[in-house]
Amino acid sequence: MISIFDRLRAGEPIALNDPEYFEIQAVVDRTLALTPLLNASTDVQQIRQRLGEITGTPWDETTTVFAPFYTNFGRFITIGKNVFINHACSFLDMGGITIEDRVLIGPKVNLVTENHPLAPANRRALVAKPIVIKCNAWIGAGATILPGVTIGENAVVAAGAVVSKDVSANTIVGGVPAKVIKAI
Repeated sequence: MISIFDRLRAGEPIALNDPEYFEIQAVVDRTLALTPLLNASTDVQQIRQRLGEITGTPWDETTTVFAPFYTNFGRFITIGKNVFINHACSFLDMGGITIEDRVLIGPKVNLVTENHPLAPANRRALVAKPIVIKCNAWIGAGATILPGVTIGENAVVAAGAVVSKDVSANTIVGGVPAKVIKAI
C-alpha cells in the first residue's frame, strides 16, 4: 500500500477524512510545537539546529536562516549549501520544497506547495505540487512562489512578484502574475 505521504507528494488530492490523514496531522502537530523554539533561537547555529529537528535532516553550516521562520510541515524541505533565507519567510512544504546551492531568499517570501480543488464539494482536500529553486537563484522580498513552480538557475524573482509558472534560467521576472522582464 502506498503511504499517505507518497500520495501527497504525487499530487493526489488528500481529503481531511482520509483514514491516514492522522499521519499528516501528527507531523503538523510536531512542527507546530517546535516552531516557537525555532523562533526563540538567539543565533544562526541554534536556528539551523532547530530546523534540522523540524525537517529531520541536519542543515549545512554554510546555510543561514534568520528567524522568524515558518513552516506547517517541515519534513519535505531540502536545502543546499550557501543558502541565505531572510526574516519572516513561510514554507508550506507538503508538496516538497527543494532549494539548491547558493540561493538567496529575501524577507517575507512565501513558498506555497499546497492548493485545493476548485470544486466546492472537494475544496477542503489538499493537492500538493513541488517547488524547486535552482542554483544561484534570487527570490526578492515578499515574493510568492506557487505550487508546481521551478525557478531556473541564476534566475531573479523581483520583490512582490507572484510566480505561478516556471521561470527559465538566467531570467528576471516580476509582477502579478510574474512575467519575464529581461534575460540576464
